[in-house]
Amino acid sequence: MTPPSVAVLTADAFPTTDVEAARFRRRRRTGAMLALALGGFGIGTTEFVSMGLLPEMATSMAVSEPTAGHLVSAYALGVVVGAPLIAALAARVPRRLLLLALMVAFTAGNLGTVFAPSFHELMASRFVAGLPHGAYFGVAALVAAHLAEPGKRARSVALVMMGLSVANVVGVPAATWMGQAVGWRSAFAVVAVIGVLTVAALAVWLPRLDAMPTTDTRTELGAFRRPQVLLTLLVGMVGFGGMFAVYTYIATTLTDVTGLSKAAVPLGLAIYGLGMVVGNYLGGWLADRMLVRGLFVAMTAVAVVLAGFVVTAHHPVTALVTVFLIAAAGSSIVPGLQTRLMDVAADAQTLAASMNHAAFNFANALGAAVGGAVIGAGLGYTAPAAVGAGLAVAGLVVLSVSVTLDKRARPAAVVSPAAR
Repeated sequence: MTPPSVAVLTADAFPTTDVEAARFRRRRRTGAMLALALGGFGIGTTEFVSMGLLPEMATSMAVSEPTAGHLVSAYALGVVVGAPLIAALAARVPRRLLLLALMVAFTAGNLGTVFAPSFHELMASRFVAGLPHGAYFGVAALVAAHLAEPGKRARSVALVMMGLSVANVVGVPAATWMGQAVGWRSAFAVVAVIGVLTVAALAVWLPRLDAMPTTDTRTELGAFRRPQVLLTLLVGMVGFGGMFAVYTYIATTLTDVTGLSKAAVPLGLAIYGLGMVVGNYLGGWLADRMLVRGLFVAMTAVAVVLAGFVVTAHHPVTALVTVFLIAAAGSSIVPGLQTRLMDVAADAQTLAASMNHAAFNFANALGAAVGGAVIGAGLGYTAPAAVGAGLAVAGLVVLSVSVTLDKRARPAAVVSPAAR
């Protein structure tokens, strides 16, 4: 039996049924997925490129690098604020219109970054650019699942999210190189152009989505009444912070501690991006086979490799290998947390999907702030890795609490031997 959403989609967006129409549907569907992925590519590039260009931005704005690290926190806090706010208030907005509006806002925020005349206005523009981030990925994932052919929903969502991974392999290193060669504002100008192209691609390829269900503000906000939702989000907010404590200051760490040239920083960022791609794949594999145990394995690996970076950061080869491992271990957490979050969110899917990205960006802000604090205290650029390992351990503690409470609650829900 054809799933209702697919049946309605076929009748609504693609009314004809002959062979040529079927081919057109496939092309239209693929075009929509690629348009959504392009938006993810732009968002991923703007989120992480500021870390690679932090020294240049600090010099340009006449502030210290730890102070410039607040730009990373400003963007991340924009995501944290925007994800629940937009998901709740825009619950009844048609999904196509919402995605277009989110991309327009994203583009405007990055244009603000390009033309910001002072550090405070630059901070404000980064906050605005971050507001659509979580909501865009949350809604894009749901749209991808809605448009997918039967049996291919997970692959469609993966295709959309691939834009974020590719950004870390291609977009961030390329934009970092351009920012170093031409000026850091040029990197964000390119991101703004990507935003404009995404708006055009979505307008052309994304169908009307009239049949895609919407919810309401009360339903979405109901997610915050579920303890397991809050605990799962807290795992990401705390445990993922260690990864960003290192990545925020990776450019200076690789030059001042590892001894690489400034020109080699984009290579380090590309290696980090490859680690993210590998980690996402491994995390999905783990989540499919042993969801909770896989999370424990992944987070333990994060703590170990972050602690190891305190030592390995002093040699080019070991530093780059560890950078890859930090990205792979950290990113392997994402699929498992997303799966667990969706399992415990019930009918608040839009808010849950959006808040997952908000949680990781809170971790981004936390990591940048903690890393900047220990550097500012004179402890050096390997200190963020040590503190990051501690954050990963704290995430393991929260995960243990979540799993323990979940196990205690389950017997009360068992109503028959069959349910066991």
